[in-house]
This record gives sequence, C-alpha cells and structure tokens, in this order.
Amino acid sequence: MSDTPFGFGLPPEEPDDGDEGKKKDQESGGGQGPANPFGFGGLPGAGGFGGGFGGGPGADNPFAAMFGSLNPNDLGAAFQQLGQMLSYEGGPVNWDMAKQIARQTVSQGSPDGTKDTSVGPADRKSVEESVRLADLWLDDATSLPSGATSAVAWSRAEWVEATLPAWKELVDPVAERVGTAMGDVLPEEMQAMAGPLIGMMRSMGGAMFGTQIGQAVGVLAGEVVGSSDIGLPLGPAGKAALLPVNVETFGKDLSVPQEEVRLYLALREAAHQRLFAHVPWLRSHLFGAVDGYARGIKVDTAKLEDVVGQFDPQNPEQLQEALQQGMFQPEDTPEQKAALARLETALALVEGWVDAVVHAAAKPRLSSADALRETLRRRRASGGPAEQTFATLIGLELRPRRLRDASRLWASLTDARGVDGRDALWAHPDMLPTATDLDDPDGFVHREQIDFSELDKMLGEAAGKPDLKKKDEAEGEVDGEGEDKNKGDDAG
Repeated sequence: MSDTPFGFGLPPEEPDDGDEGKKKDQESGGGQGPANPFGFGGLPGAGGFGGGFGGGPGADNPFAAMFGSLNPNDLGAAFQQLGQMLSYEGGPVNWDMAKQIARQTVSQGSPDGTKDTSVGPADRKSVEESVRLADLWLDDATSLPSGATSAVAWSRAEWVEATLPAWKELVDPVAERVGTAMGDVLPEEMQAMAGPLIGMMRSMGGAMFGTQIGQAVGVLAGEVVGSSDIGLPLGPAGKAALLPVNVETFGKDLSVPQEEVRLYLALREAAHQRLFAHVPWLRSHLFGAVDGYARGIKVDTAKLEDVVGQFDPQNPEQLQEALQQGMFQPEDTPEQKAALARLETALALVEGWVDAVVHAAAKPRLSSADALRETLRRRRASGGPAEQTFATLIGLELRPRRLRDASRLWASLTDARGVDGRDALWAHPDMLPTATDLDDPDGFVHREQIDFSELDKMLGEAAGKPDLKKKDEAEGEVDGEGEDKNKGDDAG
C-alpha cells in the first residue's frame, strides 16, 4: 500500500530550479506533483489548462491537471458534481445522486432506441383491465386471494421513483461495508488524526455507489415489465404494475398478439402480488437472505484504494467501470455458501411457484401460453439486467438457477395434494422445500405428507383435543386436590 492512502497527499514544496524542476518532477513521476496535489491519477488534460484558458499563470493552478480539457461551462458542471460528492453527509449511498443519474439514464432511452413516454389513459385502462382479468383467472389456480389493491401503469421514470425505497433497503447494508473499508485501509497511526479525510472518503464512497446504482437502476428501468421481474417485491405493497412501453417492446418480436402478451405478464405480476401479500414473512425472508449473503462479502481494499486514487471528476463513468471489475469477493466459507444456497433456493421457489400457477391459469385460455412461458424462463435463466445489477453491486447473481426444478416440484405438489395443500407450504419458511428437495421432488412430496399428519396432530392437540385435555386435567388434579384439602380443613 502506498504511503498516501487513496493517493491523497499534500502538495510538495516548489522545486528550487523553477520550471525545469517542475518538468523533471513530472517526467519522473515523483511524489504528488504540483499539477496533481490531490493525487487523482490518470486524469486527462494533465498538462494544465492548455489552449482553452491559455498558459502563464493558469498553468500554476492546482486544479488545472484535473480539469484541463474542459471548456468554461463544462468546468462549472464538473466542479458542481465534485462539490456534490464531497459535501454529501448522509448514509452509505448518495441516493439523491442515484435518483438523478437513474432519471438521466432513463431520459436517454434504452439501447434498442425506445424512449420513455408518459402513460396515457388508454394504456392505463388496458393495464387495469388485464390485471382484473388475470386476478379472476388466478382464483382457480391458487388458494391465495388477490393481493393487488390497485393496478397501475408506470412509465420508466415512475418505476425508478417507486422502486428506489426497495433498492435502498437492499443495497445500504453492502454499501456500509464499503464505507467502513474506506476508513480501514488507512494506516492505524493515521486514523486518529485523519477525521476530515475519512469523512471525505466516505462522501466519495457514497457518490461512487450513488453513481453505480443510479446507472444500474436506470438501465433496468428500460427492460423490466413490472414491479416483480427479479422475484423481489420492489414496488409498493398491493400495487400490481406494468410498464406499457416495455411490455410492447418485450412482445414485439414474439409473433404473439399484444393483448395476450400483456395479459400473460399481468398474470405473473398478479401472482407475485398474491404471494407477497398473503405470505407475510416472505419479503423479510428474501431481503434478509440478501443481507445475510452480503455480510459475508469481503471488500478488496487494494482495488478500492486504486479506484479512489484514480478518480476522474470529468469522467464519473469510470467509477462504474472500476466497480464492475470485481471489488467484492464472497468469502469461501461454509456460512457464506449456506447463505447463498438459502437465497438461491428462496428465489427459485418464488419464481417456480409463480411459473406453475401462471401456467395453470393461462394454459386453458391463451394459445400462446407455452411460448410465453418458455420465453420468460429463458430470459430469467440467461441473466438479464437484474442479475448484472446485483452482480455488479454486491457480487451476487439474483438468477433463480433452479427455476425449472422448482416449477416441477410445485406441479408435483399440486397433483399430490391439490391447490390448497400446495399453497399451505407457504405458512412457514421451515415448511418449504430445500435445495436438496429440488433434486428429489417426489421424495419431498411423500416425506412431507407424513410430516403434515404429525403437524395436524400437534395443531389439533393445541386446539384442545383429548390428548391435550388429559394433560390439562392431570395438571389440574394437583390444584383440585389442594382445593379439596382446603375444603376439608374448613369443614373440620
């Protein structure tokens, strides 16, 4: 590690031999030269302000190396952005910056050339009708009642606004680890006197994550079709949401009527809403699994130091590129492997249940049900923007690797126990299949049927059936005897 953590150092004294000394010092790369007092390495225009501002006194400006190739207007914008980074005093992520960058990314349009547009009355009505019809169809496919209190049609920008609270809950714990690591890389003897520097580094860390998350969420907004594409409830509870512009893009090359595409996606959204609304522990279970996995991630402090040391205010995209190069390293421990297995299994069970339920509802009614089902399975399995987003942020792929296995297991449970018996498994997380059970769905169905009998017996006893009554009566005999004895004493 360098003696100047993150490349920050004090400007050296002026060389004795004037301009010749400056030239030699810059050529030799020694120290933090006067043209680069803050240690930001690899900056464009490092030779000074150059032609845009002239030579002479301007070349002695310590910020010349940082902003040399900018014109006056760009220079003001760069200083403003740098000021926002260094003045931030909130949590581990600068969410104001994340929101701003996400909206800017959305406004630029998606790679396929489509632009975000405001949702008109016709699209809103189509979404509402599709969700209403989807909920009616799902009544026959699941015992869980409707979970959608409203149906909304969002633009991409509205999706960003609505899902940011969930992203905050998911990402903040990981970003906190990075913020801590930024202080820990300082030598121990410097930490006591480097309070302002640590504060600056934390501010820059918040900006780094804000930039990264904003970019990722903005790209994701250009491709998602609803609020639950990644198997996690990103939107407000009870709101079944579709993005008409993305739904249209999704179905453009499928040779399937647009109405069927929208209705099939509405089925998936409404099924997710039922699951998350009526399985109260599920949301915290999934978010807790993400957090549990994140706690076992190490931060590559050497790479973190390099990223901050080479930060270029003129090119904030470099932050995203640097973070994408593997700063986060999962620990290869049994605990970390178990956390990953729990998360992957939970995601697979959610997506597998939705896949099975939606197929049961759509198959008799939509001629394109099989084609749409396979398209969505491949989309999830190949790793779309959601996987890339989380792989970048915390080194975690949110891809349900065992979606097909989970879907087969839920189908087997339906055949063996019916809809009510299958959905009863969501009563408690300990009743759900494990990763091992996905390997042997028939064995799980058979074994769990026996366990259900034992559970029914226990629940019956707790409700006051004979066995429990006998126990209560046996316990009460002591009190009864005592009462009789007292009565006898009174009588005597």
